[in-house]
Amino acid sequence: MAGDAQATRRRLLSAARDEFAEHGIAGARVDRIAVAARSNKAQIYHYFGSKDDLFDAVFHELVLDTVRETPLDATDLPGYAARLFDRFEERPQIARLATWYQLERAEGRPPVQARVASNKEKIARIAKAQKAGDLPSTYAAADLLALVVTIASMWTAMGPEFVTTRQSRAHRRRVVTTAVEAVLAA
Repeated sequence: MAGDAQATRRRLLSAARDEFAEHGIAGARVDRIAVAARSNKAQIYHYFGSKDDLFDAVFHELVLDTVRETPLDATDLPGYAARLFDRFEERPQIARLATWYQLERAEGRPPVQARVASNKEKIARIAKAQKAGDLPSTYAAADLLALVVTIASMWTAMGPEFVTTRQSRAHRRRVVTTAVEAVLAA
């Protein structure tokens, strides 16, 4: 039975991820999530408590997956930015969920601890690389991380009107890496 419970929970998280990415928190419907997960609404409330708590679980999983699948190498920030770019390209739900999180969820809620811990660790690694002379100290470590992440995700922030001017994925990836290289050279 435990395997069934874990499988149900995973299906609910997967269906919820898609529903929240598409409709946001306010627009998401637990009945659609239940149907997509081949479950029922009672299971959602049993495992997660509320729709808001379900979103928090989805976002928490997203953060953990991103940290695990896209590790930071402080001595290769252009490469890190490229890997983040690839992740955003391959999983467009990430940008959508992050946007919904900022619009509908972040204020008034405790921060996602996995995200806080990950950022602290990354900032510490960058600061250590700066102290060792492997990275320039032009920007504080936290500012440098913010610049790298912003550059890596910049294409996801472009509106649909910008799509007509977009170049190939390879070109966009190259822009990301050369922009981070330029930041490091400043």
